[in-house]
Amino acid sequence: MLFNSLDFAIFLPIVFALYWLLDRFNVRYQNVLIVAASYFFYGWWDWRFLSLILFSTIVDYTVGNGLKNTEDNLKRKMLLWTSIVVNLGFLGFFKYYNFFLDNFIEAFSFFGGEFSSQSLKIILPVGISFYTFQTLSYTIDVYKKNLEPTKDFISFSAFVSFFPQLVAGPIERATNLLPQFYDKRKFDYSKAVDGLRQILWGLFKKVVIADNCAEYANMIFNNSAEHSGSTLVLGAVFFTFQIYGDFSGYSDIAIGVSRLFGFDLMKNFAFPYFSRDIAEFWRRWHISLSTWFRDYLYIPLGGSRGGKWMQVRNTFAIFIVSGFWHGANWTFIVWGALNAIYFLPLLLLNKNRSNLDIAGKGGLFPKAREVFEMMGTFGLTVIAWIFFRADSLGHAFSYIQGIFTESLFRMPTILPKLVLALLAFFLVIEWVGREGEFALNQLLLKWNRMIRWSFYLIIVAMIVLFSGKQQEFIYFQF
Repeated sequence: MLFNSLDFAIFLPIVFALYWLLDRFNVRYQNVLIVAASYFFYGWWDWRFLSLILFSTIVDYTVGNGLKNTEDNLKRKMLLWTSIVVNLGFLGFFKYYNFFLDNFIEAFSFFGGEFSSQSLKIILPVGISFYTFQTLSYTIDVYKKNLEPTKDFISFSAFVSFFPQLVAGPIERATNLLPQFYDKRKFDYSKAVDGLRQILWGLFKKVVIADNCAEYANMIFNNSAEHSGSTLVLGAVFFTFQIYGDFSGYSDIAIGVSRLFGFDLMKNFAFPYFSRDIAEFWRRWHISLSTWFRDYLYIPLGGSRGGKWMQVRNTFAIFIVSGFWHGANWTFIVWGALNAIYFLPLLLLNKNRSNLDIAGKGGLFPKAREVFEMMGTFGLTVIAWIFFRADSLGHAFSYIQGIFTESLFRMPTILPKLVLALLAFFLVIEWVGREGEFALNQLLLKWNRMIRWSFYLIIVAMIVLFSGKQQEFIYFQF
């Protein structure tokens, strides 16, 4: 079920009304409704894969309670590895089986061997990468004794399957989200209004920005050999805004919907395209995944405690694994490695934590130095996104090669003025509202009531106007 669909527009008010009607009863009834609604929401796509979520829930619930009942180190490690093997085993089979098989056959053939096998027609369950990492955070934190295991199976099931963020995050930590299912929720009007405002901006990002950019990004990438260098640059820029509008739009809607039900999810995007270096970009892009890899991979590998060699090794490890997490294609791995290379000079010069505040904080305009830094970082990011979007490494390299020709200085053959105007409007609103939790968080509160409501109506009208280009969210495939 898509957030930007009529189905969800019907589903959400019904669940919302039933949920708050149950407010007078024990919180357990609300949690049961959340589990039922979440399974219905996911099953709307393909009910057969509900068994995977249920099995993963049962395994990690059992492992958590098993960890509580023993202090034996060997048994605790066996329980933890049971959770890791089961969860990553499912993820590996559905997402990476054909990738490893095809590359094994290629390598075998390269050395003169003959090996024949058929790839399986495997359907990738929507959101498996997200809920797998979410439930793993529970068992790892219980193992480390950072979290008390729950005996409430309904609350745990609701935590694993919570429908607003089930299929594309944010990837919540058990330490943050699970305890919220224990406490009785009371309807908070101001929180609900803020949630609706964030949903509105998320829909705008997806429907107006991402889907419009997708039309031209696809047109250019799918026929890249036919276009000039300047047009290829424009195509890469369109994809850069497509993926941001698409993914951060989903996160905004997920966080906003959660607030309607009295839950607080972690912030997943913090205006990443206003970053002044790559380290800042990765503190602001897909925050829930970046911090997950930091806490459960980078730090266990040694983090920054060792010398520079260890820091470089660990940095490359998390970036490459992050790339591989996104998909079973060498393009994602190279995308991750390229970002690690971008990050390397900052790490070696100890400048990876130079920009911790938002650019131009407290003022309307950034400093001249910040403008150049943001432009440089954005340019590096655009190049990296080419690998993310390309069909293959060959396609990515030929696309980049096509940019750096004399045709780079010609007028683009595709120049959609309406989309460029929409992007300009979008960037202005994001910039002015960059110090809030999301662009409209604090921005509109300073405006006159009539102007504020006129702005809302304009945004709604634009969403309705462009809603015919409905496309799935990009991160559903991950």
